[in-house]
Amino acid sequence: MLFTSTRNNNLQVSFSKAVRDCIPDDGGVFIPSSIEDLRRWIYYIDETTPFSSIAGSLTSALMHEEFSPIICETIATAAFPVEPVVRQLGGSLFMMEMYHGFTGYHRDYGVSYLCSYLENTLQLQGGKAILLDFTHGGLGALMSKILKGKKNIKSVLVYKKGTLRGLDEDSFVWNGGNIYPVEMEGSEDEIKAAISRVFSNKDFVREHGLTVANTTNVCRLLGQMFFFPYSFAQVKNKFNGELYYAMGAGNYGSLMAGLYSWRFALPVNGFYVPSTPALARSPSGAPVVLDSIVDLKARGVADPVVPANLERLEAFFGKNEMMMRNFIFPTDVSEDQMDAAAKELYMKYGIFADKDTARAYAVVQENCPGVFDEDGAFILTAYNHPALSSDYCRHVIGEAPKMPEEIKKTFTPVTLSRPVISSEEELKKIIEGLWK
Repeated sequence: MLFTSTRNNNLQVSFSKAVRDCIPDDGGVFIPSSIEDLRRWIYYIDETTPFSSIAGSLTSALMHEEFSPIICETIATAAFPVEPVVRQLGGSLFMMEMYHGFTGYHRDYGVSYLCSYLENTLQLQGGKAILLDFTHGGLGALMSKILKGKKNIKSVLVYKKGTLRGLDEDSFVWNGGNIYPVEMEGSEDEIKAAISRVFSNKDFVREHGLTVANTTNVCRLLGQMFFFPYSFAQVKNKFNGELYYAMGAGNYGSLMAGLYSWRFALPVNGFYVPSTPALARSPSGAPVVLDSIVDLKARGVADPVVPANLERLEAFFGKNEMMMRNFIFPTDVSEDQMDAAAKELYMKYGIFADKDTARAYAVVQENCPGVFDEDGAFILTAYNHPALSSDYCRHVIGEAPKMPEEIKKTFTPVTLSRPVISSEEELKKIIEGLWK
């Protein structure tokens, strides 16, 4: 499977290079350039097929030119010890819970897949990798779990001063682990800008094997793609019409993962998302990406710290507005509609919902007559455990879900007995000494 850039269709690189380089030299982001027809895998699977088996088979199908089926299966098996949960709420309405990972976030699956991929392939090909990311704390709690025992990856996690939480101190580099937590002075925007300046030095990035764990990295994005064939396999024998997904906006990583699944032959008929200023619907009904007002060549370089999935969306459909119009359905959702949707999910199905899930369900409510009348089905996505949004649940419903102990531990504050840094130069010195 080859990858190209959103800003240079002539570029052709391997998956491994796309993962390691993170951002192409032209300032775009990596996207698949070759289209794999995975029909024979997708139509064979059913509700008895484990998530890790689906991930292993599809990994092998996509990367067969680079790695053996055994390596691909090893990557998936190590990455996914826990499956998502797909439940039938009623009739042709289903829900995919994407938060049954390590810390209650849907990103647990994608980050775990990325780390498993790097560890296994670096062991074969040689080299080391450093994941450099800003975090509010949740990513650190995840890394603390999934990097244990890894020999080829380290993670530099940059926190705003005083926000460390959920880290196992045995995972610190100076205690023999793989995580180097850093507290940095300044606002979130200032800290992210400093990290971006580190990535702007391409020679430094390549010398130290720097990459990111967010969906700027195509491997992280691929790890989220497996949700879609898995959920299709779980529901395909329970309805007879067309299949649609309803999902929160987020940074549009899940939307892109779903679109790539469709491109690889998943039989899905469209994606419904709540409108945002970034992706809305014009008066004529067409989806509009606000960024598309500015030509790609006139934009600044993509920032690895901030996922550029809308740029991927533009590249996916190109100039084919009609195709996008018939596949992406932004829907306006008010705050009142969101709250009403959260209440109905609880009253009707006993489900606690965070804001993203509530917005997605409000989108279903707005569009279900046209889908259900044609014997179609909706899969509603729930990204994160509702206990992470207890305040919202309590405000709207009057009660909140119990937080699992494993998730509760990720909020335990951690005191770091290391100097607070204030510049990218100090950050670069930490990176330079990480493997010494």
